[in-house]
Amino acid sequence: MSIETSLLLLESVLLIVTVILLLFSLREGRGRRNLLLEVEKATKVLTRQEYFLTVTDSMMDAKSEVIGFITGRLPTGDDKKRTREIITHIERLTGRGVSVKYLLPKFHDRAHIASLYKKAGADIRFGSCPVVCDLRYIVVDNSLAVIGLPESTGEKEATRKGYRIPSEGLATILKEYFYRCWEKNMSYDEYLREVIKQTGAPLKTLASELQIDEKELERLSQV
Repeated sequence: MSIETSLLLLESVLLIVTVILLLFSLREGRGRRNLLLEVEKATKVLTRQEYFLTVTDSMMDAKSEVIGFITGRLPTGDDKKRTREIITHIERLTGRGVSVKYLLPKFHDRAHIASLYKKAGADIRFGSCPVVCDLRYIVVDNSLAVIGLPESTGEKEATRKGYRIPSEGLATILKEYFYRCWEKNMSYDEYLREVIKQTGAPLKTLASELQIDEKELERLSQV
């Protein structure tokens, strides 16, 4: 066999291999595109307003449990209305036997929202888990997760966008992490007693600073 013939055969083989790789690449590209389309269908990027609307709608679909990490920031502007809506939903849920549990960052200015949600029937604890500062989420009935994110990391940053993810696998992972943090952190009553003890301030002054009922602090201080 001449050199020319060998080179021609080699070029033919390389051409065939190139075509096969190209076909595989196109097939992989279609598969990747289909996967992204499926993820896009399941995961919708939400604005701040849509995020809170999705949270309240998802809560009302709960049959047995709602758990979550929340910021508990003092509401301002439109957030006051959203907070009232969430309180109403908590009352309805707990009234029909649904368990509602929230973990808030361990900061004094979070006591106001904690007090309101507790009065509505939610079980509240204060935590210091890292995720509390830059990730917020709720899990509904171990089947749906609604995740909120701030624009930048920090416990004082407001939630700016969110994701609604109907995934039992993700919901299970988030629920397991929630309960690991839940078990090792302080209840609402324990945290406020600690605040009363640490500050040493008159209860009336402290109630004004925390924006909670003075009678609530009196009850806790006497236990």
